[in-house]
Amino acid sequence: MRHPHTRTARRTVVGALAAGLLCTAGLAVPAVAVPAVAAPAAPDAPDAAAPARDSVTPTRADGLALTPPMGFNNWNSTHCRAEFDESMVKGIADLFVAKGLKDAGYQYVNLDDCWALPARDANGKLVPDPVRFPNGIKAVADYVHSKGLKLGIYTSAGTKTCNSAGFPGALGHEYSDAQQFADWGVDYLKYDNCNNQGVDARLRYTTMRDALKATGRPIVYSLCEWGQNKPWEWASDLGHLWRTTGDISDSWGSMLSILKQNLPLAPYAGPGHWNDPDMLEVGNGGMTDTEYRTHFSMWSVMAAPLLIGSDLRQASDATFDILANKEVIAVDQDPLGKQGAVLSSEGGRWVVAKEMKDGSRAVTLFNETGSPQRIATTAQAVGLPDAAAYTLRDLWRHRSYNTAGTISATVPAHGTVLVRVSPDRRWAANPPAVELGLDGAPLLEAGKPATLTTTVTDLGRTPATQVSVSLTGPEGWTVRPESATHADSVPTGKALSTRWTVTAPAGTPTGSYDLTLRASHRSPSGARADSALAFAAGVVVRPPAGTSYLSDLPWLSATNGWGPVERDTSNGESAARDGHPITLGKVVYAKGLGVHAESAVEFYTGGTCRTVTADVGVDDEKNGKGTVAFEIWADGRKAAATGVLTNAMGAQPLSADVTGAQVVRLVVTDGGDGIDSDHADWADARLMC
Repeated sequence: MRHPHTRTARRTVVGALAAGLLCTAGLAVPAVAVPAVAAPAAPDAPDAAAPARDSVTPTRADGLALTPPMGFNNWNSTHCRAEFDESMVKGIADLFVAKGLKDAGYQYVNLDDCWALPARDANGKLVPDPVRFPNGIKAVADYVHSKGLKLGIYTSAGTKTCNSAGFPGALGHEYSDAQQFADWGVDYLKYDNCNNQGVDARLRYTTMRDALKATGRPIVYSLCEWGQNKPWEWASDLGHLWRTTGDISDSWGSMLSILKQNLPLAPYAGPGHWNDPDMLEVGNGGMTDTEYRTHFSMWSVMAAPLLIGSDLRQASDATFDILANKEVIAVDQDPLGKQGAVLSSEGGRWVVAKEMKDGSRAVTLFNETGSPQRIATTAQAVGLPDAAAYTLRDLWRHRSYNTAGTISATVPAHGTVLVRVSPDRRWAANPPAVELGLDGAPLLEAGKPATLTTTVTDLGRTPATQVSVSLTGPEGWTVRPESATHADSVPTGKALSTRWTVTAPAGTPTGSYDLTLRASHRSPSGARADSALAFAAGVVVRPPAGTSYLSDLPWLSATNGWGPVERDTSNGESAARDGHPITLGKVVYAKGLGVHAESAVEFYTGGTCRTVTADVGVDDEKNGKGTVAFEIWADGRKAAATGVLTNAMGAQPLSADVTGAQVVRLVVTDGGDGIDSDHADWADARLMC
């Protein structure tokens, strides 16, 4: 997919859809005249009248996509580059089998844009690119089918697809193109929204629905309408899945924005009709493995299609471990077909629960923030009946425990704990669940001892026995316990609390360093369980007394929706230091931070500062586009916020009292409409200490 900033400027979409987001490659050609959309009475008569619409809902009667589709799409990893070809597609099919992905449930190998020549033949037929696909699409489909897999293809509900080369779209050719796809053995169609000439979305997508049905071949139908016309409200009798958002990109901010837009749509999902928050970015390199596990966990609990977007020929073992986790996949593929519902999200601490067909609940504890957070709920809160105890299965660690009813964890920054919880008469066969905790933010000044307190809390119905705990840090650091690290028994709801002195060597540069808390315990029957919590300790420097520009101070952490956070320039594009002078309403600022929603930048203030001030807004470099909202947080308290700001509003003053805060966090959200063009500035941002 393309990044979220140049997409809008690099396409042509007419009429009410002009502000939309693309689903595939880059540029769209200028709009051209298109004949009135007319569907034929038979597939071989592309200009005749359309057949009468069947009153039976196709997605309910055809038996397709009764669980969210799983497979691969090349776009996120190759775009329209030359490596997208027949060899790649066959190689992916081979890897599906060799790496166990087929056995895990992955089925579709899908081609995105750029598979065809820019011109139709003399008979108006689509022509596969002979360089990319010298043996044609049917030969590729036959190969994929020989592996027990299925083939998908792409086109757009417009005169051209989304790429600048101007590949032919299907508008006005629906019946002819659908029959070609069926004749080739295609099993899945992704139908984009570019160059649609202002034709009503429902009409365009209905026509292709009817054209696919007329072929007589079962073809999963994916509406890539970008969510502009709320397809979740009308598309369940048209297609099997519909895009709810603009395109994803391989960044934490993009993934987070799309996640937040898709979560509220849970009531619209179900067997044969799914919300589609776009393809997976797992393995493409723009996020950490922790963030990719969150991405995969949240897509699974949302019952989203799982379409791998990385080039599996180059994927790491860690990528395969994430994509092939059958216990997580089982959450996504549960036949009840419920999308998980948000139970809470306060302070970026999310609890999302999904009802499963066997009566259990899949529960995600998701930490949006940049520091470890305790996130908790209960069996009753997620909808389970009262019971003496419950079995709690950790789907990433593949271990089962018993719990008296509490479901909680200290979750690393940007991490997710995914568990499956059920009332189970055999709960006592499992050791009690324990929660490893950390009291307070682990912030240290180099050369000065700091005190940290850790806890090991028994969540189980049975006591945890022979409990021991250890804490380790980087080489050269001193980590010394100041209280007990062992307990013979910890009863239900009680904790082993240990105080530690941690010292980073003098001269340690500011930044984030890994500490690991490990615990071991046994159940009353003697079964041993080991657990670990890795978290980041920040080596910090107190800000100087007086007034400082935030762009001159080191930050604790920074996340951004596109490219890096920039100092004293606008966000620019994806590369570092590619921004422009910060400009809001034609006023140029020499100092500030240039960011892109979703963004969060944290600064250590050490309880010595009073006020943060800034002029905030959408940078002029977006030429009138973009909607954002700004927040200033003082530790866990929202100290100040704007409403939604547009580019036309210019600079808005924002000030917050941060007295006593250890950490100040500057947050920019997407204004509720996706992150396209959301270039935001903290202009002239100052900290008074």
